Amino acid sequence: MPSTSPFPVSLIALSLFLMLHVPAHAFSTAPAVVEGVQMPAWIERGRSRRPVTLGTVLQQSDRLITGLNARILLRLAEGSKVKLGENAQLNLDAFGIERKDKEIFKSVLNVVRGAFRFTTDAAAKFQYRRRVDIVLASATVGVRGTDVWGKQGTDREIVCLIEGDVSVDRVRDGKAAESVTLDKPMSFFVAPTNLPALPVATVSSEQLTQWAAETEMAAGAGVQSPDGKWQVTFISSNNFHAAFDVRDALRKQGYPVEISPGLAAGKRVYQVRLTHLSGKEDAQMIANRIGSEMHLNPEVGL
Repeated sequence: MPSTSPFPVSLIALSLFLMLHVPAHAFSTAPAVVEGVQMPAWIERGRSRRPVTLGTVLQQSDRLITGLNARILLRLAEGSKVKLGENAQLNLDAFGIERKDKEIFKSVLNVVRGAFRFTTDAAAKFQYRRRVDIVLASATVGVRGTDVWGKQGTDREIVCLIEGDVSVDRVRDGKAAESVTLDKPMSFFVAPTNLPALPVATVSSEQLTQWAAETEMAAGAGVQSPDGKWQVTFISSNNFHAAFDVRDALRKQGYPVEISPGLAAGKRVYQVRLTHLSGKEDAQMIANRIGSEMHLNPEVGL
């Protein structure tokens, strides 16, 4: 199918590769990049709202929102990963790399609702000094190179240390309240809304497995990844307006579909496609869901 893009395919592929794979120090003005999505999910920037797209370079003050059974995977400029669970909102309140004697990566991640996981791999620990604060409704989690899971719920906040150490400082009724350091793996902190925090306890491996699953991508659940080869074609029409109506409706629902013009029987057609799906099961799940909701007959393929 011929491409109508004004840019060569090789240049587009190179640009996507660079966004996803350039060294962390190159992202001094790009604090975070989207590396994975389990749809539906949206990004709000200023007054605009659009679906989250693989390779999106995030900016300070962006807001990320996930829908039912959705996930987002981010990689921060200094190499850490942030995972966001379903029905969640993450505000990127502050980002920056301070260059004095040494480079220090600073960020403030505001978890408005939902589950999150912050993980630093072994290589990333030595690229930068870091100062990462994760802000919940009443608590601030100071991360200094670690693996931590947490959740901002409707009635409580949870912070669970998996590896490393974190500080948790809480404010209640406008005053400083509990302040603890979690430095033992599997220790966790629970703060009920408007009540004193519970004593730090040790989580069971079964409970930690359940919590961790809330932020992990699930095979066959509509996952997009950089190496995903499957796609769904929702509509192929010679009616320009019909194709764009379907595209706009799907994008509002949190699916980053695009229109791909081509030829069929010598006539111009407009195909609305969702690409980079991780597997056939992911593509089929999306096709079944959207086909049922919008009375379409999507096609799944490579």
